[in-house]
Order: sequence, then structure tokens, then C-alpha cells
Amino acid sequence: MPRPWVKMENPTCRFELRPYQEECLASIPDAGHFLIHMATGLGKTVTFSRIPRRGRMLILSHREELVNQPRKYFGCSFGVEQADRRSAGEEVVSASVQSLVRRLDRFRPDDFDIIVTDEAHHATAPTYRKIHEHFRPRLHLGFTATPNRADGVGLEHVYEDIIFERDLEWGIRNGYLSNIRCLRAEIGFDLRSVAVRMGDYAPGELEQIVNVESANRAVAEVFRRYAVPPALIFCVSVEHARALAREIPGAVSVAGGEEREETLAAFGRGEIPALTNCMVFTEGTDLPNVRTVIVARPTKNIGLYTQMVGRGTRLHPDKEFLTLIDCVGNDADLCTAPSLLGLDLKMIKRTKAVEGDLFDLPKIVRREWDRPECWIRNVEYVDLWARGRRYRTHGVNYFRMPDGALVLSTPRCTIPPEDSLGRTLWNGRKVPTQRVLDEVYRHLRDNLPDKRNLWDAKSARRWGERQATDKQKALIHKFLPDFDTEDLTKLEANQILTRCFYHG
Repeated sequence: MPRPWVKMENPTCRFELRPYQEECLASIPDAGHFLIHMATGLGKTVTFSRIPRRGRMLILSHREELVNQPRKYFGCSFGVEQADRRSAGEEVVSASVQSLVRRLDRFRPDDFDIIVTDEAHHATAPTYRKIHEHFRPRLHLGFTATPNRADGVGLEHVYEDIIFERDLEWGIRNGYLSNIRCLRAEIGFDLRSVAVRMGDYAPGELEQIVNVESANRAVAEVFRRYAVPPALIFCVSVEHARALAREIPGAVSVAGGEEREETLAAFGRGEIPALTNCMVFTEGTDLPNVRTVIVARPTKNIGLYTQMVGRGTRLHPDKEFLTLIDCVGNDADLCTAPSLLGLDLKMIKRTKAVEGDLFDLPKIVRREWDRPECWIRNVEYVDLWARGRRYRTHGVNYFRMPDGALVLSTPRCTIPPEDSLGRTLWNGRKVPTQRVLDEVYRHLRDNLPDKRNLWDAKSARRWGERQATDKQKALIHKFLPDFDTEDLTKLEANQILTRCFYHG
């Protein structure tokens, strides 16, 4: 039997909504499955706490430390499903995905009117799918701060549409978030042997690499040279936080129950130069005076990374900008400052050059990406990308840019980056990326068969295995006088020349 309309508001909520939050609420349809992009720091939790309900609400969180955070935004009964805690019919239930997936037999499919999935870029994981398939809510909303398809997985099988978008750039340019100055500190982390589980480094193995005396001293030196106190430093474990605090004069380690009001008050007054922590300040703690964030906890999880950075993007009268320092090692697949804008550094060798104002990073990344050594490897990179996405490129010789755009030199054509639902803007409409790839291929096949050796990667490879011709080398030297052409193949030379001729 359908539930009667019961508009459940939060009468005791003390948080006033901003105009864009009101706009977000107004954009939510009555029923369906929808995705909302909202940057960390723009207040997604207070936003979804104001969604009118006809029944109960379930909030799903990927990380257990986030389960309790929404409680303060609701003025109604609030239950938790996490570890040894269990809900008892409360109006709002906040659940750890890892706990709830083992307790689904306690709930009927129609127990919840609304499901809110936090960090929704994880929604295709098996645990999420099992939960989503169990329940039959009227409305399912996914919230994410991730700017693109994280981990190579699209969300088009979970959500119908993206109904609202306010990203980090929008928040900064419109005066709601602090601008960011980005630095990279080479600490020497060798992460090649660290196992990856659930899309991120295994914490125990990561600690063995990161929490060593030499690395902690290097991070302390980075703090001394580049940080603007007060600083918030993210660590891989409680012991790592304590060890790092010992290396920084005046620093205090805050872990779990050790988070005391007097410590935070002293930090707010500028009496403590740095707080080290492990997952204490990733969400929900208001520390607007933070002027530096140091990420000494390498991660592949874009959600975790954006949460860490987001602790420093709050506005404060004494803060002109946030200094963000990424502590890096030999893994180019880490989340670092460019990840906030959806930029990919995998093909870039000189990653140290990718520093500066956040909004300068796209042009810096493009410059570092747009080098002959990257042009040569791009065919392989496109193949890896397509296999990861399970796309068929039909062997078209695309060049993939760091923002995810696909560039075709003959004829000149650009397929814009895809969104979280696997769609790209094509002829003024959002279209599934595979459909665009199919359309481009049909056009090339039917209209440009005489130029197949330029647009078809297989054709190019067949004739391109031999050494580059003298003519090719001479042309390359006109564009790139200092580039070594000695060992180039014809295919590699062609990649360089098409890039030079068609893209400057």
C-alpha cells in the first residue's frame, strides 16, 4: 500500500541554506535515481538533510568514520548501522555499507522512502549493488564530489541523470571556497609493492612504507620550508600521526577520542602550528583557519582525497588561499591536486612541474603532456583506456588528452571528456560515449577511406613498424630541432607529425 504524503522537515535544524543548496533541492524530481555533483565544502549533508520525505531515509557511507557525521543535521530520530550498533526503526538511518550489506535480512525492500548514497562514485561496487538491489525506494540520490568517472567505472547503470552540478572551480570562483596553491613534495615513497584493495592502498602495507623515520623527517622538512601554519596533516595511521607530530615542533596528534575541544580551540587561535591525524578530520569538522593541508597519506581514492583537501577550503578572513602539499613517491596513479579537476598525470614524466595555482594546472598538465614522448605512447594509452571502459574505438587513431578528451587529427575532431554517467556532449546533446565513437567511425569509414592510413591505428601500425624515413625526420626537426629522431619508427614519427601539423 502506498504511504501517505508526510512532509518530514527538520524543525530544529540550525543551518541556513545557501542559494545553490536551495536550487539543488528544487532540482530533485519526485521519484527516480539521480546523481548530484557537489564539491567538498559546499555542504552536501545539510542539503540532503532538507529533502522532504514521505517516510524513512537511509544514508549509505563508504567509509565508517562518516557514518555519524550527518546526525547533527537532522532534528528527528537517528539510527546507525555500523559494527555493533543497530537501528531500531528510526526516521533516518545512517549505515556503513560494509555493515549493512551483511544485515539486509533485517529490512524490507520498502522500508525506506529515500536512499542517499554518499561518495556515489563507488555505487557500482558489489556491496553497493547488493544494497541498492534489495531496496525499492521512491527516490535514490547519489552525491559525489568526483569530477569524472572514478576508477574507470561509469554510473549509468545506477543513475538516470545528473540533475545538479557545482564543482570545486565553481565554489572557488563564486566565493564559497578558498583558492588553492598546489605543491608536490618528493618524499621517496616506493609504493610499487603495496597491495591495492577496494581501489586504494592496503592501510597496513602502506604504513610500513610511509611511517619510517626518513620519510617522517622529510615530511617535517616540507612543513618547515613550505607550510603556512596552522596546518592539517593527514596520516595513514594513528601511530604514523604520532610519529610525525614528534618530528614537528609544537605539533599535536589528534586521534579518535583524543579530539578535545581545548585542542581544537588552541588550534583555532593559532597556538598549535600543526595537527596530525588519521581519518579524524576527513569530514564534518569545521576548521576554517586551516591555511595548509599536507597529504602525507598517499591514496588512490578520489573521494578520500577530496575530503582531505576539503578540510582546508573553508573561507577565513586571515586566509588568502590554501597551500596544498602532496607528498608523493614513484606512483603516478596517486590522487594529487590535478585529480581535483579530473586531470590525469599517468603519461607525464615531469610531474614536479605540475605546481602552482589550482586553475593554472590544466594548462601546465597539457603542456607537460603535449610532448613527443607522450605522443608516441598515446596509441597504447588509448587502448588501455578503451579496455578499461569496455569501449570499442574501432581502431580509430585517437589522441587522448589529460582531461579525457579524444582528439582526432584527420579529420580534425574532438570528443569532449565523458561525465560520470558515461556520456559526452555531442552536437549539443549528452550522448553515450560509445554511440559517439560508433558515429565517428562510420563517418570515417564511409567518407574518408582514402586516408585510412592516418585515422586507422591498425593500418598505421602495419606500415609503421619500419624505421622512420629521412623525410619524416627532416620534418620533425623543423618543428622540434633538438628532438632525437634516430630510433623512431615510421608510426612514431607519424604520431609526432600529425600532432605538430594539426595541433601546433
